[in-house]
Amino acid sequence: MKSNEKYIDEELGVLNNCRLCPHECGVNRFKEASGYCRTGAGFYISSIVVHMGEEPVISGTNGICNIFFAHCNLQCKYCQNYQISRNTYVNAGRDRTMDEIIDSIKKILDQGIENIGFVSPSHMVPQLKAIVFRLKREGYHPIIIYNTNAYEKVETLRSLEDIVDVYLPDFKYEDPELAFSWSGVKDYPMIARDAVKEMYRQKGNYLHVNKTGKTEKGLIIRHLVLPGATDNSIRVLKFIAENLSDRIAISLMSQYHPILPVTGNYPLNRKITADEYEEVVKEMNNLGFTKGWIQEPESPDFYIPDFDSPTPFQ
Repeated sequence: MKSNEKYIDEELGVLNNCRLCPHECGVNRFKEASGYCRTGAGFYISSIVVHMGEEPVISGTNGICNIFFAHCNLQCKYCQNYQISRNTYVNAGRDRTMDEIIDSIKKILDQGIENIGFVSPSHMVPQLKAIVFRLKREGYHPIIIYNTNAYEKVETLRSLEDIVDVYLPDFKYEDPELAFSWSGVKDYPMIARDAVKEMYRQKGNYLHVNKTGKTEKGLIIRHLVLPGATDNSIRVLKFIAENLSDRIAISLMSQYHPILPVTGNYPLNRKITADEYEEVVKEMNNLGFTKGWIQEPESPDFYIPDFDSPTPFQ
């Protein structure tokens, strides 16, 4: 059996020639924070916090311990987490020691919280594995939620099959031109289709929920309805229904809120209308989806984080 240290060294070792995500930069992240994500080989984290804003089967009544990695392998113009997700922001997070990370997580888990959510983990998969391994070594076995933008390599997802309990991808686009204009990657639809297919292969369409009403295993696909882009939303839902299953749990979000960087960028500088959201909800029902969640019209005003604060969601 490999030693704990050797296991972690081998996991982090892939960062010598990083090809974790579809950008496949091939850079040595031990030498410098280069490549698309501008992130080194350390544990670059913006926030470890109790979060109540996730789907009810994930947050429950106590919330989830969310670990927000700094930077991202997508650069969506409208990202509500732009304070930490922009790869050009050098103060988006800090490189924490493993002991500091584990102590912060354990303090939250010891409050009775059962789930850990890794947010924007695509470029930080080796670090995620090292954290989970260390927690298990210390007797903690939380439910692991992989909260991703779905711009993922299938190979990387396969390496997570025995680690991740619940996949929570945000399937953003079926329109490649929209994906390029708003997130900078024209191949997003092709990549995301393969990624959610792999997640579905691993977890199926049955969401395992325990007696307390919290999910222990499964797949929940999120989709954020964007202003002026209902056709894109409907195409995403059709792909899921026709190529995966209409029994997958869908979280259809109306919470889009324009951030400061898109003030002059129409239509991203406005909220979605009630009619836009209702059009997509109607199509979701027509496609046969019966499991999941929709949001209230007021939701855009309740999901605005401030990562300059130690409690971003309060």
